Amino acid sequence: MDKEKLNSLGIETPSILLPEAKVNPTFDMQKWPVIACDQFTQDFDYWEKVKKITDGSPSTLNLIFPEIYLPEGNANSRIADIHTTMIKYLMDGVFAEPMQGFIYIERDTPYQKKRRGLISAVDLEKYEWKPEARPLIRCTEGTVADRLPPRMDIRRGAPLELPHVLLLIDDETDSLLPALGEMAKKSAPVYNTQLMMDSGSIAGWFLPAEEGQASAALDFIVEKLDGLCGRSVSRYEGNSSPFLFAVGDGNHSLASAKGIWEEFKKSRPGEPFHPCRYALVEIENIYDPAIQFEPIHRVVFDADIDKISGALSSLPDFSRRPVDSAKELVRLCACPSAVNCFGVISQGRYALIETSAGGIATACLQPLLDKTSLTIDYIHGEEEVFRLAEDKSRLATGILLPPVQKAGLFETVARLGPLPRKSFSMGHSCEKRFYLECRGLFR
Repeated sequence: MDKEKLNSLGIETPSILLPEAKVNPTFDMQKWPVIACDQFTQDFDYWEKVKKITDGSPSTLNLIFPEIYLPEGNANSRIADIHTTMIKYLMDGVFAEPMQGFIYIERDTPYQKKRRGLISAVDLEKYEWKPEARPLIRCTEGTVADRLPPRMDIRRGAPLELPHVLLLIDDETDSLLPALGEMAKKSAPVYNTQLMMDSGSIAGWFLPAEEGQASAALDFIVEKLDGLCGRSVSRYEGNSSPFLFAVGDGNHSLASAKGIWEEFKKSRPGEPFHPCRYALVEIENIYDPAIQFEPIHRVVFDADIDKISGALSSLPDFSRRPVDSAKELVRLCACPSAVNCFGVISQGRYALIETSAGGIATACLQPLLDKTSLTIDYIHGEEEVFRLAEDKSRLATGILLPPVQKAGLFETVARLGPLPRKSFSMGHSCEKRFYLECRGLFR
C-alpha cells in the first residue's frame, strides 16, 4: 500500500477499538450500538427506552451526549461522566486489542437493504466548513458556529471518539464499495448484530493494514479514490480544486473535531500527527441504491399557522390554500412540481404554501424562518412533525418540505458551496448511523 498516496487523499489508517465480548460476562452486542446523538431530539420516550434496554450492560449510550438533554443545564457534569466512563471501559477490558485497518460494513434498515460503507479515519487538515473554502473534504450544508462549543466540550480531552459522520463519494459506476465487499467477505465478520428500536441490523468485516502487510484491498481503495479525486477537478462546473468527499451527515460533529484539532495545534505545535488530527468516519457512495435522501422538516414553537404563513408571505408569488387532511397534505408536498411548496400544520389545520422561488426548498425558506427569532427544531420524519404540531400542551406549527433529489449534489456544492443548513437527511431517523466502533483520541 502506498501510504503517502493514501494520506494525500485525506485518509489515515485508523486504530479501531471494538468491544471484547468474550471477557465481558454482562456484554450483549445488541445493547452496545445506539443511534446518533442528534436524532429524536423531541422524543424523550425514545431515549428513555434506550436507557432501559442498555441498563447494566456496556453501551455506547454511556459514551455519548444525546442532544435532547442539552437544554437541561447539567452539561459539564454529564460530559465529565462520559469521559470517566470512557476511561473505565478502557481500564476494565471492555475493548479488545486495537485493530489497525478499516472495516467494510453492510447495514440493513426497515426501508433499505445492504447499504455499504467503509470505516476510515480522515485528515482534518483536508476539511474546512467555512462557506468560502473549497477543500478536499467539504460540508454540504451550512454550519451553525453557535452549535459547535458544546460539541467541542465533549471531544476536548475525551480519550475516545465514536463516529456518526457519513462522508459521501461521487462514484457513479459504484466501482469501489461492492468490489471491496467481495474482498472483505473472504474473512468472518468482526461483528454482526441486530440494532435496537427496530432499526435493522449491521455487519462489519475487518481489512487489516498493519505495517508490512500486503493488501490488495487497500491498494484498490487508493486506486479508486485517486481516480475519483483526479476527475473531480474537471467533472464539476466552476471547480478548480480536488473535491473527493462531501459530508452527508454529522457536519457539526466533524466541525467540532476540526475545532479541537486547531486548538491542539496552537497549544502543542510539535505534534503534527497527533491522533486528534484525524476523525473516524463512515464513507458511503451517494449512488448506493440503499441511500435515499429525505427532507428535514421544521417545527416552529409558540407560533400558529397564521403567524408562520405571514412570515413566509414575502416569498415570490406566495400563495396559501387550505387542505382537508394530513394525508392529502403529504401527497401534495410529495408531488413533482415546477414550484416550491411547503405544507403547514397546526392544531388540526392544514395548508399548502406555494412559491415560484427556485432551487432547493430550504434556500428560500430558512432565511425567512431565521428572521422570526422563534424556536425551531429540525425533524426527521413526517409522523414526528404531525405529532408535535398537534400536541395540545404547546403551540407549534410544523412545516413539511418537499422531496430532495440526490443527483447533482456534488456539482451544486462544488459550484455554490454549502447548501442552507438542514437541507436534507440521508434516510429516515432509524436509518441513521449507530455508534459502534471507537478510536483512541488523546494519548
